[in-house]
Amino acid sequence: MSEEIKNEEVQVEESAVAQEPKKEVSAKEANPEKFLEEFNWHNYEEGIDPIDEGKLDEFEKLVAANFVDTLNDEVVEGVVVYLSDRDAIIDINAKSEGVVSLNEFRYNPDLKVGDKVEVLIDVREDSTGQLVLSHRKARTIKAWDRVNEAHDNATIVNGYVKCRTKGGMIVDVFGIEAFLPGSQIDVKPIRDYDGYVGKTMEFKVVKINHEFKNVVVSHKALIEADIEEQKKEIIGQLEKGQVLEGVVKNITSYGVFVDLGGVDGLIHITDLSWSRINHPNEIVELDQKLNVVILDFDEAKTRIQLGLKQLNAHPWEALSSELKIGDKVKGKVVVIADYGAFIEVAEGVEGLIHVSEMSWSTHLRSAQDFVKIGDEVEAVVLTLDRDERKMSLGIKQLTPDPWTDITTKFPVGSNHKGVVKNFTNFGVFVELEEGIDGLIYISDLSWTKKIKHPSEFTNVGDSLDVVVLELDVDGRKLSLGHKQTESNPWDIYEKDFAVGTSHSGVISEIVDKGATIDFNEDIIAFVPARHLEKEDGSKLAKGETADFQIIEFNKEFKRVVASHTVIFKEEEAKILKEIVKKQADTSAEAKPTLGDANEQLQALKDKMDGKK
Repeated sequence: MSEEIKNEEVQVEESAVAQEPKKEVSAKEANPEKFLEEFNWHNYEEGIDPIDEGKLDEFEKLVAANFVDTLNDEVVEGVVVYLSDRDAIIDINAKSEGVVSLNEFRYNPDLKVGDKVEVLIDVREDSTGQLVLSHRKARTIKAWDRVNEAHDNATIVNGYVKCRTKGGMIVDVFGIEAFLPGSQIDVKPIRDYDGYVGKTMEFKVVKINHEFKNVVVSHKALIEADIEEQKKEIIGQLEKGQVLEGVVKNITSYGVFVDLGGVDGLIHITDLSWSRINHPNEIVELDQKLNVVILDFDEAKTRIQLGLKQLNAHPWEALSSELKIGDKVKGKVVVIADYGAFIEVAEGVEGLIHVSEMSWSTHLRSAQDFVKIGDEVEAVVLTLDRDERKMSLGIKQLTPDPWTDITTKFPVGSNHKGVVKNFTNFGVFVELEEGIDGLIYISDLSWTKKIKHPSEFTNVGDSLDVVVLELDVDGRKLSLGHKQTESNPWDIYEKDFAVGTSHSGVISEIVDKGATIDFNEDIIAFVPARHLEKEDGSKLAKGETADFQIIEFNKEFKRVVASHTVIFKEEEAKILKEIVKKQADTSAEAKPTLGDANEQLQALKDKMDGKK
C-alpha cells in the first residue's frame, strides 16, 4: 500500500474520533472529587435534573471505588493534612475530612503533616458536618488483633514498662496495658521492681482473657528454654565433692538458694553450719559470694544439693583428746525437749543432759523446769563416744548424792515433814528434801477415813507429817506413813465397843440387807435385817432410837456389827433361866406355874417398853 493511501486512512480515523462525542465518565474518572463538588444534589433530589439508570449505576460504582463507607466500623488508614493546637485533620478519602484530638497522639510527639495513621469513625458528622475520628480506638482494635496473633503464633513482642503495680508491672504492648507478674520478670527473684520502669523489653504473650480484656505477658518465658539447656550442660559437668563459687540468690526458712552461674543449688539449713542455727540469715546474706561443695545432684530433675559446713573439718575431730568421762564442761543450752536438753560444749559439739540427770529426785519432771534456751550451764561428762559423736552429760553429779547417808538422815521410825508433790491412784508422793521422795500408800493416810483417792485427803503443795515405815537403800525407795504419826483410835474403840457391850443409837440409813448406825464420827455399825426386829415383831425404821448390842468388832478391817433384837432375846433367856433355877430350888408342892413365867415375861416387856 502506497504512503498516500496510509495517510488517508489515518486522517479518516482521526476525523471519526474527533466527531465521536466525549463521555462524562472520563471526566468523572479524571477528577471524581471535582465531579461531586459540581454535581447539583438539590436538582437531583427534586427531580429537576433526572439521571438515567445507567448513569446512576455508574456513579455508585465510582463512589464505591473512590470513597470510604462511613457506615462501617472498620479501621481505615488516613493521612494527616493539617495540625492545630488541639486537633489533627485526617483525610480518609471520604466526603469530608475527619478530626482527631491531639491527646490521642501523646505517645507520638513527632506527629507531622503527611503521616499515615489508623483511625476509626467515631461520629459520622458533628454539628459542623465533619467526621469525628478516633485514633485511640483504632489502635486498640488493631492492638488486640496483633496481641491475639502474637499469642496464637507464640511470637515475641516488644513492650514498654510503664509502672509497677501490686504483684508486678504494667507493660504497654501495641497500646494495650498488659500485666507482667513479678515472678515472670526473670528466672531469679526480683527485689527492685523500680529498676525496670521505663525500659523497653521483649515479652511473650502467655495469657489472654477475652471476657475481661486482660493480657498477661512474660519475659521469664523467653529465657527459661535457654536456661534449661544451660542447666543440663552445667549439671553434666558436676561431680560430688566439687567446690564451686556461687552467689546467694534467695534465703528461706529451710535453706539457701545459690546461683552457680545459670543453675541454682540448695544449701539445706542443716548443711550451713556444724552448730545449730534458727534461720539461715544468721550465716549468709543476699548477694553474698561464697564457696560451696557439691553434695549430690539429680540430672533428671536438675536438682543440686550443696553444703557449706562441709568445707571445714567436723568439730568433733577438733575436740580435745584429753576430754574424758568425769570431766566438767561448760556450755550453752541450744535445744530443749521433754526428755532433756542439748548443751553445746564447743562449736558443733553437743551433749545431752537427760532429765533424769538433772536432779537426784526420783520424781521426774520436764527439762523446762530446770533450764531454758540460752542458759550457760556446767555439767559432768557421763559418756563419750567419739566414733558415734555422742556425749551424755549430768548436772546432779555436781552435788552430793542425798541417798549416800539416807540411813542416818531418815532412819525407819523417824518423824519428818514433807511436801505433797503429786498423786497416784494408790498413794501420795511426798518430798522430804531435794532428791528424797517417799510414797504414802492410801491405806496409810488415815486410821478411820475410807479414802478412794488421795485428793480427797490432801492437795499438791500441802505439808504433811510423816513417819518412815520402810527404807530400801538399793532401790532408792522410801515408804512413809501419815496416820502413824497419831495414836490409833481403834485401840480405844476396841475396848469401848467390845463384843457384848450395849450402846444407844439412831438408825441413820436403811441399806441393802440391813441398816447403819453412826455411834460417832469413826464408828459406823452395821445391823443385819434380822437384828432390826423389835419385841412386838415389827422392825426398826430410819430415824428410830434404840439400844444395840455389839455382836462383832474387827479392828483390822474396821468392821462393827450390832443388834437390837439380841437385847430382849437375851433378857427372855435370862428370865427363863432364873425360873428354871427357882423350880430346882423349891419343893414339888410349891412349883411355879406357867402363868407365873408369863407374868415375869410381861413385866420384862413392859420394862423395855418404858412402862412402870
